[in-house]
Amino acid sequence: MISSLGYAVEAEPQFKIDQLAQVDGIPWGMAQIDTQTLLVTVLDGQLLRINTSSGEIKEVSGLPRIARLGQGGLLDVALSPDFPETSWVYFTYAHPTEEGATTALARAKFNSDKLSDWQDLLVSDASSSKGQHFGSRIAFDHNGHVFFTVGDRGTRANAQDLSNHAGAILRLNMDGSVPADNPYVRHGKIKPEIWSFGHRNPQGLFYDQATGFLWSNEHGPRGGDEINLIRVGANYGWPIVSHGKEYWAPLNVGETTSKEGMEDPKKVFIPSIAPSSLLIYRGELFKDWQGDFLSTALSLRHLNNVRLASGEVFETRFLEDLNERLRDVIELNDGSLVVSTDSGLILNIRPKIE
Repeated sequence: MISSLGYAVEAEPQFKIDQLAQVDGIPWGMAQIDTQTLLVTVLDGQLLRINTSSGEIKEVSGLPRIARLGQGGLLDVALSPDFPETSWVYFTYAHPTEEGATTALARAKFNSDKLSDWQDLLVSDASSSKGQHFGSRIAFDHNGHVFFTVGDRGTRANAQDLSNHAGAILRLNMDGSVPADNPYVRHGKIKPEIWSFGHRNPQGLFYDQATGFLWSNEHGPRGGDEINLIRVGANYGWPIVSHGKEYWAPLNVGETTSKEGMEDPKKVFIPSIAPSSLLIYRGELFKDWQGDFLSTALSLRHLNNVRLASGEVFETRFLEDLNERLRDVIELNDGSLVVSTDSGLILNIRPKIE
């Protein structure tokens, strides 16, 4: 590994990579039901149950109408912390609206091949006819709260406008009600669900049970992808603060790269890697990765590893030889990883034992 001024490229022979399944479409989100079952969302609007031993794929019924608009569709899936008792599964998806679509958080009961008792917990006030920047990942703090992300929907000013949900990380009680201790719950002109704001398009979100910290990563413009430590009520600066460039010219976006009253990222990626998920590894199989950030990358097509240590940032890139747009990564109960690709591959990654 080397510092954040550059990155290391590791050879791939240290991994054992097994194809678990091939799906038709982009497998956007994944969740482990048990030792041999995954739930996988497909962006076009299907929910799949995959047997990781046999590769058998079954479609799960019971989804609502889903808007397939640009980057929007059926997005993340996550099991409630009390899933074994309640069977609740949480989803984010592009909810159809008169203007086009918006990001929504929902939950439903899972029973084998069907969903029941579908509940839209929050249809966010972020509706647009644009197809950009829906977010949207889900995380739980195991204290009765669920977080999810909403992008700025392609309108930069949204991220600093707290009268809507766009460009924000939202926090709800598990039933969709607003927690009494949310930072803006008593401000009449601010959406009470907002936990943090000033985000461009956060497609990674992870609550670290070991530390109690909430982390996100998000797409910058041309350069300026970020990993952020999420603090209650904090402003992450977009579009006033950015490390990125305009798409149409080599001009800086925003006023500056750092500003008082706005949170600085813990890691900036220049050039952009297009981060599409985030976790902190806490398993035992990859012993050298304990506590490291892992993220899938779309534009630079690799599994990204970042370590924060003693004020320094170290980055390593893996799986580049696959030459795949990597969409999601999750840690299984056995400590191995499952990675999905935009070509529809579901891959299990574990260390190769000589």
